[in-house]
Amino acid sequence: MLLLDLNHVSAMAAAVTSLLSALLLLLISRHLWTYRWTITRDKECKLPLPKGSMGWPLVGETFHWFFQGSSFHMSRRERYGNVFKTHLLGKPVIRVTGAENIRKILLGEHNLVSTQWPQSTRIILGPNTLVNSIGELHRQKRKILAKVFSRRALEAYMPRLQGVVKSEIAKWCSAPSSVNVYNAAKSLTFRVAIQVLLGLNMEESRMNHLSKIFEQLMDNLFSLPFDVPFSGLRRGIKARETLHTCMETIIEEKLRTYHTEGHMDAFDYMLSSAKENGHELNVQELKECAVELIFAAHSTTASASTSLILLLLRHPMVAEKAKLELTKHGLAPCDQCLLNKGDELVWKPKHSHTRTEKKNHENRTKKAGSEICPPERVYCDPVMDPIKETSNLGSCHPHLTLEKLSQLRYMNCVVKEVLRFLPPVSGGYRTALQTFELDGYQIPKGWSVMYSIRDTHETAAVFQSPELFDPDRFGGDRDESKRGRFNYVPFGGGTRSCIGKELAQIILKTLAAELLSATEFKLATETFPHMQTVPVVHPVNGLYVYFKYTSLIDNQV
Repeated sequence: MLLLDLNHVSAMAAAVTSLLSALLLLLISRHLWTYRWTITRDKECKLPLPKGSMGWPLVGETFHWFFQGSSFHMSRRERYGNVFKTHLLGKPVIRVTGAENIRKILLGEHNLVSTQWPQSTRIILGPNTLVNSIGELHRQKRKILAKVFSRRALEAYMPRLQGVVKSEIAKWCSAPSSVNVYNAAKSLTFRVAIQVLLGLNMEESRMNHLSKIFEQLMDNLFSLPFDVPFSGLRRGIKARETLHTCMETIIEEKLRTYHTEGHMDAFDYMLSSAKENGHELNVQELKECAVELIFAAHSTTASASTSLILLLLRHPMVAEKAKLELTKHGLAPCDQCLLNKGDELVWKPKHSHTRTEKKNHENRTKKAGSEICPPERVYCDPVMDPIKETSNLGSCHPHLTLEKLSQLRYMNCVVKEVLRFLPPVSGGYRTALQTFELDGYQIPKGWSVMYSIRDTHETAAVFQSPELFDPDRFGGDRDESKRGRFNYVPFGGGTRSCIGKELAQIILKTLAAELLSATEFKLATETFPHMQTVPVVHPVNGLYVYFKYTSLIDNQV
């Protein structure tokens, strides 16, 4: 018995010794990992490295970042200040907050810093993309793409854009149950990218297949840079190759049928602009540009669209004020196209209005002394989408134009406040081209710098009560964003500012106009969801909402 007890004690002692040895080894490895990065400081610069933690060997603090979301940066900013060091996605990173600090980063492009997305992002998107270009090559590519987002191009996109938005909203309103808004918004923005920007028409089954493949690419865009079987990087590369294969035939057909007149989509504008600048885009470049355009128009705009709906639900007075503005500018639907039959809404196509109905409408219009249904407003037609998609429900709107959207001053304030309050991305990446000073610390050459959009919006002194959602902060003489150039940076700034920012805001305004003027929507859950911030802002476990078309008349024709 005594022998058994001694053996038991000996085994426990061995286990404890092994555990302590492992813990000691981990502790030593962590200290060596920290030391490994400490000695990379520029010895010719007397300034210290920023405070912070480099985490664990190889992985750094990547997993903390993924799982903690916005609280990761918030907790470290509170502990270390507006400039701190960490290690994310295989690279040492300096995290930067504050308008003055961000100003130095954004205006230092090509001099102090160069854009550097995470290695996994660069590999997956490909070498011919705008995000992977630097110096003169970046300027050339940006010049070519500028035509894609010119006012002329944006005006040309509007009919298709409005058609896609109408068609998707019709699906939401006809859904038998609540709609997962984030998923629905991703479907919407994917279709905008495919049908409006790229001008590609395809069967629904193929569209859904491409959407799933693109989701796989996005899910692995920010992953550890290890190209091994079953890794996130390998899955992202596979998704990219599948997308390229699917698009190759379509792009080759586009090149065969391309003509220089009547531009209607981004491919036409890119090909035209490239020729004007003495460059011929090959199939590989177009495939990578296509994926990059989908990437640019998809996740961040879907995130902002979801945030827009969430904040309109949270702040009904804001929604009501925006509705009144739509009515004031004649952008409310025509009540003669909507019949209320009990709880069922029936949309009448223009050819179904009888002469008597039209005459009654004209009489009521004259009696009211104003034009209820302006000349440019059309009766609802089941075929609402200029891309020939059909729907059983629709809204009767005038065709939206850039001029009409620009008249919606309060709507513009709402969109700007959504982007301040819940910016889709938390920041942008740069690489230090030389050692420089920032907030009393040295930023060593070769280190990654990540400037924070969200933290800067939350801490900027120019914003009164930044924790409150208040669109009026951007209105009239009060416009708080004018008090400092880099306090409001949802689209970045400098030579690397988002080239598609005007399109993103047009999509948001179009979505808001269609929703507020023609639908009612309410939260399907008891509480609002928490928001996750990595890789883009999105609701944890989804935002579920009921949508239905609004009845504007009481059983009268």
